[in-house]
Amino acid sequence: MDKGIILLAAGGTGGHLFPAEALAHELKATGYSVHLVTDSRAERFTGKFPADEIHVVPSATIGSKNPVKLARSVWKLWTGLRAARRLIARLKPRAVIGFGGYPTVPPLLAATGMGIPSIIHEQNAVMGRANKMLASRVKAVAGGFLPEGTGAFAAKTVATGNPVRPAVLKAAGVPYAAAAGDGPFHLVVFGGSQGAQFFSKAVPQAVCRLDDALRQRLKVTQQARPEDREGVIAVYEKLGVPAEVSPFFTDMAGRIASAQLLICRSGASTVSEISVIGRPAILVPYPYALDHDQAANAAALAAKGGARVIAQVELSAERLAGILADAMSNPDALAQMAAGARQTGKPDAARLLALLVEAIASGSTVAKFKETRS
Repeated sequence: MDKGIILLAAGGTGGHLFPAEALAHELKATGYSVHLVTDSRAERFTGKFPADEIHVVPSATIGSKNPVKLARSVWKLWTGLRAARRLIARLKPRAVIGFGGYPTVPPLLAATGMGIPSIIHEQNAVMGRANKMLASRVKAVAGGFLPEGTGAFAAKTVATGNPVRPAVLKAAGVPYAAAAGDGPFHLVVFGGSQGAQFFSKAVPQAVCRLDDALRQRLKVTQQARPEDREGVIAVYEKLGVPAEVSPFFTDMAGRIASAQLLICRSGASTVSEISVIGRPAILVPYPYALDHDQAANAAALAAKGGARVIAQVELSAERLAGILADAMSNPDALAQMAAGARQTGKPDAARLLALLVEAIASGSTVAKFKETRS
């Protein structure tokens, strides 16, 4: 049964596209057609996106004070708005759902201006700039880490959690395996491009400082920028540590599931995925985020004992080596962290968000949705 089209809009990064992908799977399974509107950066993430069609609409970030650059950005947004209006007029979607990032601004402005029921989903504990711009216009705000009942948009906020992809739900079925005794210890290290840059230096330097007996147990999976990859590989080869190093892994959920310990940033999708899978983590929030959203995301997981949060400025190679040595020598403590992480996971977030989408698309309100949910 074809229930009509739902249009998803997401900025071209994994943090925005992964929860959109998870929702798309859920909507398709319940009979909707799904279209995605994004920007040109999204190509490497959309290979498995279950959209009937993917549309690229022009967009731009408004951040520069340079009048020429500002004028160009405004013109590009205006061009994107006109393109989004034409797209929505042609598709006639039942609802439009935005997942953040400036590429969502033209489609959501067009949809709200044309009277199409619209929702934004905010992955982080602190609302991003694009979503702040749109929040007053939409019917509902779904939150990954946003609390209900507080903030300027409390009446329309629903805490759904962050939808995770089917691969993550599958990985969640793999129990945590502690590395007891002298057994192999799988360390998985990943982050965005800036995270990968920091970890490409810090983690190999820390591994250099481990005792030989601990190093011989290590198996490393590490994300590294293309320009850093060969240098990272060279260090591990010199140390005799087996390592897979790549700018991007298509099977990251499975690699997370196989880990005894993660070292990573604390973006919303990352925190949500490792909590659903249930793995212990050293979280290093990206220090230059404007709203410090990663620190807030990390706090939610740390509060349940599922992660240890360390500021980048405090994470020297010596300290990280000590943390690794302690972790490798205390499998019971890591198992407790894994259990704590799983307590915070919301594996049903995609289903709950899909129910909210269906309610809003059918003309219901957030208040009525909350009544039926409770």
